[in-house]
Amino acid sequence: MKKLIPTMKRFTLTAILIAFFSVLASAQKLPTAAKVQSVITAEENFNKLVARKGIKTAFLAVADPEGIVFKPNMKKITDFYGGIDKQPGSLTWKPKVARISANGDLAFTAGPYIYDNGKGDDEKVYGDYVSVWKDDGDGNLKLLIDLGIQHPEAESEATLDFKEPDPAKVKAPAKDPFAGKSVMMEYDKTFNFSLTKSALATYKEFLSPEGRYYFPGFEPMTGLDKVLKFIDNEAISISAETVSAGRSTSNDLAYTYGTARITKGSIVSNFNYVRIWEVDAQKKLNVLLEVFSAVEK
Repeated sequence: MKKLIPTMKRFTLTAILIAFFSVLASAQKLPTAAKVQSVITAEENFNKLVARKGIKTAFLAVADPEGIVFKPNMKKITDFYGGIDKQPGSLTWKPKVARISANGDLAFTAGPYIYDNGKGDDEKVYGDYVSVWKDDGDGNLKLLIDLGIQHPEAESEATLDFKEPDPAKVKAPAKDPFAGKSVMMEYDKTFNFSLTKSALATYKEFLSPEGRYYFPGFEPMTGLDKVLKFIDNEAISISAETVSAGRSTSNDLAYTYGTARITKGSIVSNFNYVRIWEVDAQKKLNVLLEVFSAVEK
């Protein structure tokens, strides 16, 4: 009996150590907090690739398999660029706004672009783009959504707005990979239903105080007060329909997109929209950025 006691103690100690290292191994599976520079670098490398290889080749190289563009309606990047000849002219842009989720699986950038068709300065097209990037599972960011607006050449350069994610929001991915999409679809549908009642009240409730608003023909607006003033002054009313959505595994960054019919004064036009959502300090989901892409007749 005396000889069994040390053996039992060793067994108990072994069991405790196994349990400890199992917990430690589980904890180590959590992703390392992402850095916003990774999406800025992806965007800059994309820009360089366009300069070297051309617009068509570069888009096909960076596209997520499910990536979409609006030309003018929603199309897969691979379908659109795979079905056209080499696109002439040069396209340059510079990210001025960037965010990435704590887990690093979802990110976006936005900023000014210039398209030059080579016919002189009078033919140059100015505007702002919004790009959503998604991790491909191997640590590479791929282009998931790309769209933009046109407006007159900006009078001043936009200020940088790059923000690191909160490391405290790093978490293990949910067991249900579709849960995030379902949640964001419902949020977006609620937003769209609210728009039918009052655009001003909807943005006042859902738009972040630092929210950004991209509307064709106008330079991007930043700040809730400026957006509300624009909507009021332009007599804008909106009806919209959600098409799809996605959310980061850390739940701190998300996107939704769909179609919209906008009445501006006496003019009614069709648009596509993309919304970028983020979680604030009070754990409330707000729209950080909304962009409307015109559907030309």
